[in-house]
Amino acid sequence: MNGVLGDLLPLAVGVAISPVPIIAIILMLLAPKAGSTSLGFLVGWVVGVVGATTVFTVLAATVGLGDSDSGPSAAASWTKIVLGALLLLVAVRQWRSRPAPGEEAELPKWMAAIDTFTFAKAAGLGAVLAAVNPKNLLLCAAAGTTVGGAGLGVGDQVIAATVFCVIAIVTVAGPVLAYAVARDRMRKPLDDLHVWLQANNAAVMAVLLLVIGTVLVGKGIGGL
Repeated sequence: MNGVLGDLLPLAVGVAISPVPIIAIILMLLAPKAGSTSLGFLVGWVVGVVGATTVFTVLAATVGLGDSDSGPSAAASWTKIVLGALLLLVAVRQWRSRPAPGEEAELPKWMAAIDTFTFAKAAGLGAVLAAVNPKNLLLCAAAGTTVGGAGLGVGDQVIAATVFCVIAIVTVAGPVLAYAVARDRMRKPLDDLHVWLQANNAAVMAVLLLVIGTVLVGKGIGGL
């Protein structure tokens, strides 16, 4: 169990510090409908992370990815290698998308319309960024595969998946809760964080995905 939690920690951190959803929630908190849209985004984000992780956990537990007495199955090892390789490719793409010195980082066009978002639209966006965005989908898939393929009992699987999901959602839930408690004091720190993340989005994710992808490939090779 402790080994599984150790494997899940970097994957959860990878989802948690994904800059785009953090920027999105900050923009919503600075928008006129801060309360409803930020809550909607948080609900969608939680549903997306939990849903994707659960699906891959169940798949891994039912298609023969479980560990044997002699170690990880070949299927589980190859799955980790494939997921790790895909994360490395995404890392390269992220690094190449960095803005040149002096250029302003380009953000998704939908961010300009955040002021007009409703609860439902914000919830849909949160779910999409959590479960459909390639980077987060791969990380949730790796987490689900790790949990479902570890040979744990159902209770331990639930605990492990819950730990992953709680860590993964904390950077979206944290600003929402902090803003609800201290709205006026949080406006300046949130704005500063937004500016920094916008400038360093690609570099942060490239380095993170490079590390996680390398670890996954290494664990997969080690299990063959």
